[in-house]
Amino acid sequence: MTLRKTKIVATLGPSSNSEEMLARMIIAGVNVVRLNFSHGSAEEHIKRAEMVRAIALKLNRPIGVLCDLQGPKIRIGKFELGKITLKTGELFILDADCELGNQDHVGLDYKTLPQEVSEGVILLLDDGRITMQVDRVKGNQIHCLVINGGILSNNKGINRQGGGLSADALTKKDREDIKTAVALEADYIAMSFPKTALDVELARTLVKKAGGTASIIAKIERAEAIDNLESIIEASDAIMVARGDLGVEVGDAAVPGLQKRMIRMARAQNKLVITATQMMESMITSPIPTRAEVSDVANAVLDGTDAVMLSAETAAGQFPLETVQAVHRVVMEAEKEYINQYHAQITDQVFLKTDETIAAAAIYTAKHLKVKAIAALTQSGNAAQWLSRADAEVPIYALSPDKYARRKLTLHRGVYPFPIEQANKNKDEILREMEQVLLQQKMVSLGDVVLLTFGEPIGSPGGTNTLKIVKIGENKQAESIINIKPLYVKI
Repeated sequence: MTLRKTKIVATLGPSSNSEEMLARMIIAGVNVVRLNFSHGSAEEHIKRAEMVRAIALKLNRPIGVLCDLQGPKIRIGKFELGKITLKTGELFILDADCELGNQDHVGLDYKTLPQEVSEGVILLLDDGRITMQVDRVKGNQIHCLVINGGILSNNKGINRQGGGLSADALTKKDREDIKTAVALEADYIAMSFPKTALDVELARTLVKKAGGTASIIAKIERAEAIDNLESIIEASDAIMVARGDLGVEVGDAAVPGLQKRMIRMARAQNKLVITATQMMESMITSPIPTRAEVSDVANAVLDGTDAVMLSAETAAGQFPLETVQAVHRVVMEAEKEYINQYHAQITDQVFLKTDETIAAAAIYTAKHLKVKAIAALTQSGNAAQWLSRADAEVPIYALSPDKYARRKLTLHRGVYPFPIEQANKNKDEILREMEQVLLQQKMVSLGDVVLLTFGEPIGSPGGTNTLKIVKIGENKQAESIINIKPLYVKI
């Protein structure tokens, strides 16, 4: 059976809120469900998370839940008639004191914007579809010249070309939403618009204070974040290549190169990476993708992304199931052409941690010995994460008694989590159970050679230190055991 390594994240919304549709999407290949906190109440998000977990249990599949914070989205206010049409060359006023807009002016939800712009600054509205240049600032009014016009409707976003707005990454709403995310046991929390590592660290502090254990995803969508990319990645558990606002701030031509750089940097720091925004945008209204979208998804896979994310396509589109099916097909084909870039990076490193050393040993062994799979017995999921970073050419089965660890591993490229019971069992019993789980799931057959990684003494968290090569079905003691003590080791 051929397994898909790259994971699919799908956003819930009106098109995918029913149990029937969500179940069909999960069967079609969704690994992680995204709850977009820009829309809906806390009660609605909690109810959706409960539905996800109930369906996952019914289907006997681990499904992760990602809560995406709204962040400081700077928006215009509302219009008397809902929208206006701006023409190039017209003058238009962004007015912090305006309550209801018309053809001449509109309000702002970010009241300090007039103090943060000056003559000549370029403002981009509605994801860059409308461009204005600041002519002058008068009190709380920003007088602008329309450079590129079009239809402007209620609550559209505003970006400053090149970045530079000072809005805090975590708003009052975000702080409350973190508590909601912790209450629904989110596996991942994505924070919008971080500018520095301090923003990420603040989010982590708030999650811990609320009693949560969710991993933090930094969405890279500000120009300032590019300047601090290395430290932001270091502070986070994962990053999201959020190409929408990022493209508006740095220019669309810069995004493809930045995407490749971000994926390389994240993998080098042993962090996860999600590629997002408009991946199958046309499928909001079409049952088939464009060839450009197919290439976009495939290129993200070839870059080495852990996951691709669908937003409006599954939340509000007409064809949520068909979109997931299309992404699955494209990813499967792209992975046939994938060239591993990371084996040498891993096996040529010098390690200070035993679990990292064992992961590198397993990757080296899998490459030079004909093995069917790597099975990692793991409490926290760290062992499987390291194997994932090295891009093993064989499947990585993460066997864990911890449901939270299994749910987090749903986002890791090439990792397939399964439950295992290990309470009150000795090493031999657990190793036999590992074989049984693989056989029961039809992931291996009798006679297949498999690498097992685990920690001794078994059952105590704190590090994988053993690699065992076994032939499935043989009850002999270890054919080969590499039991590496915590030493400074170069593989």
